Amino acid sequence: MFRKLLFRQISSTADPNDQSAIEHLEEMRRRLIRTLIAFVVAMTAALIYVEDIYHWVVRDMDKKLVLLGPSEVVWVYMILAGVVAVTVTLPVAAYQAWKFVQPALPGGVHRSALLLIPVISLLFVIGICFGYFVLFPMVLQFMEQMAEGEFLTMYTAQKYFTFMIHMTVPFGFLFEMPAIIVFLTKLGIVNPNRLAKARKMAYFLLCIIAVTVTPPDIMSDLIVIVPLFLLYEISVTISKAVYHKQMRLSRAEN
Repeated sequence: MFRKLLFRQISSTADPNDQSAIEHLEEMRRRLIRTLIAFVVAMTAALIYVEDIYHWVVRDMDKKLVLLGPSEVVWVYMILAGVVAVTVTLPVAAYQAWKFVQPALPGGVHRSALLLIPVISLLFVIGICFGYFVLFPMVLQFMEQMAEGEFLTMYTAQKYFTFMIHMTVPFGFLFEMPAIIVFLTKLGIVNPNRLAKARKMAYFLLCIIAVTVTPPDIMSDLIVIVPLFLLYEISVTISKAVYHKQMRLSRAEN
C-alpha cells in the first residue's frame, strides 16, 4: 500500500507544477528528520523524569529488582524512556506520513486520514494500558503461582522489563486495527464483504497471537481473545458504515 502511494508520488509528472522524484525523496527525508527530532526531544524529556516513571511502574512490587551489571540500570531507564518517546512521537509520525502521501490520496480521503491521527494515538495508549493493567499482572501472577513453594523468585531488572514490554507494546499496535481498516476502506483496498469472508482466518490468527502471549490456561486465553475479537468486529462495523457512506456519495455524484 505504502509503496503504491510512494510510486504515485514519485512518478506523477503530468502536471508541470508537480515535484520531481528527487524533490519527493528530499521531502521524505525532511519528514523523517522531523519525526526523528520529535522522538529525540520526547526521549530527552522522558529521561529527565525516568526515575519517576520507574517508581510508578514498580509501585506495586513488594521486592526490589536485581541488577547483574552496572549497565543494566541504563538499559532499564532507556527502555522506559523509549516506550514513552514512541507513544509521544506516534501522532507526529502519523502526521508527517499523512503530509507526505496527501497528494497521492483521493480527495475525499484527505480529511478522514487527518482525523484518524488522534484516533491512532488514543488506540495505541488504550492497547498499552490493556497490556499493562490487564494482561501483564495476570501473566505475572500465574508465573509466580507456578514458582511458589518450589523456587526463590528474584527478578532481574532487565528480565522483568523485557517481559513487561513484550506484554504491553505489541497490544498498542494490535489495537490500531480499527484505524487501519477504516483507512484501507476509505482507499477502497478492503470492504465489509472482504472482511466478512476473512473472518475465520482473522479469528484464527488472533487466537494464535492470544495463545502465544498468555499462560496455558483457558481463562487467560479468553481474557485476551475476546477483546481482540471485539476489535475485529468493531473494525468490520466501522468499515460497513464508511463503505455505505462512500457508496451513497458515489451514487449522489452520478
